Amino acid sequence: MSAKRSATPARQSKLFVLDTNVLMHDPTSLFRFEEHDVYVPIMTLEELDNNKKGMSEVARNARQASRMLDSIVSGVEHSIADGIPLTGPSSELATGRLFLQTEPISGDLPPALPTAKADNQIIGVMMHLRERNPRREVILVSKDINMRIKARALGLDAQDYYNDKVLEDTDLLYTGTRELPPDFWESHGKDMESWKQDGHTLYRVQGPLCAELLVNEFVYQEGDRPFYAIVRERAGRSAVLETLRDYGHQKNNVWGITARNREQNFALNLLMNPDVDFVTLLGQAGTGKTLLTLAAGLTQTLESKLYSEIIMTRVTVPVGEDIGFLPGTEEEKMTPWMGALEDNLDVLNKSDDEGGEWGRAATRDLIRSRIKVKSLNFMRGRTFINKFLIIDEAQNLTPKQMKTLITRAGPGTKVICLGNIAQIDTPYLTEGSSGLTYVVDRFKGWPHSGHVTLQRGERSRLADHAADVL
Repeated sequence: MSAKRSATPARQSKLFVLDTNVLMHDPTSLFRFEEHDVYVPIMTLEELDNNKKGMSEVARNARQASRMLDSIVSGVEHSIADGIPLTGPSSELATGRLFLQTEPISGDLPPALPTAKADNQIIGVMMHLRERNPRREVILVSKDINMRIKARALGLDAQDYYNDKVLEDTDLLYTGTRELPPDFWESHGKDMESWKQDGHTLYRVQGPLCAELLVNEFVYQEGDRPFYAIVRERAGRSAVLETLRDYGHQKNNVWGITARNREQNFALNLLMNPDVDFVTLLGQAGTGKTLLTLAAGLTQTLESKLYSEIIMTRVTVPVGEDIGFLPGTEEEKMTPWMGALEDNLDVLNKSDDEGGEWGRAATRDLIRSRIKVKSLNFMRGRTFINKFLIIDEAQNLTPKQMKTLITRAGPGTKVICLGNIAQIDTPYLTEGSSGLTYVVDRFKGWPHSGHVTLQRGERSRLADHAADVL
């Protein structure tokens, strides 16, 4: 006991009180506070117990958090009240201690806060801990904004849980494209090599900017002689740039679709490249994410036979009220969520004018037979071989769900994630912690993945204007 007392002044670590939603969001959050101590109120355990039933992601996380707490507590030989060292259970990720509430606390809450509410009981525990540890920082960690506001109104410290955030500011998110400076060729063109390969021209350039480039990043220069290329290799101060195929030209059309702007051309170069297994496309509504992806998928499934079929899935988060249970098979149940698919197929089908009405109907049936619509709920344990897998509305996925989906890919499968991080409908997910932001950041620079942020809407002048002014 004396050793512990002498160690405390030197350490002066903080005491973090965990709200339930932090554990349900990230069960490993117990190990994310480094040298600081973690306190779990009894009400947090009670709420974990209430949320453990069901097959949802929240219920799974609640069960995992409970199992983790059980494994930490069951290996303790001394009294839990002294705190349980986290060094062993966390494999030295955390060096603080875990404290569980072992005594009834009657915190003096203001009369306006009803004690029956779990949030207010946790705030009561916070007030008690602060009185008991006047020299120590006691901080509430919660994903619930209103709970943090309440705590701050009572003069308590409260923070969001930041460990799940990939980026603090999504403006820093990798866009996949880079404009070359006007003097690029003067400063990087010395001793330049160039050669032809598979219909593309490659340039080996050297200079200071090469160190910043990432593999599969698009570089461009506008002007009298526009230049569009992709970074194929990068080693120190040298890089290999490969010119792109121009999908804006009718002769290179993909299922009748041509690129209408620079970023769409970049996206099609990734979608049509069999060496790129993983593509992420970000962009606001109307930038052509789904249309380009479906056109590329149909061309490579029905014409070049590179993939056996297209599988499309999306997170079923409604924008308005939920419409209850839906009758029918998995495919039929997913139909209301797949309006985007039908709309885009209408556009792609219009490009087939030669066959007339009958030809179009036959093409449509053929296309539908090659596109499978799957629900995310049944993805665990599956393996997709030679499939073109499209994950739509990927901004609503957590990093953990994203990992579950991408690891379904077997040999010959290409995975495309589409989304708009400004339209997140899932509670507790923000632009910085979305699964889509997570994969864009983690996959950048890998030779078999590519990313493009589409900038310009191509839907209609009305939609573009609405996106700007509303």
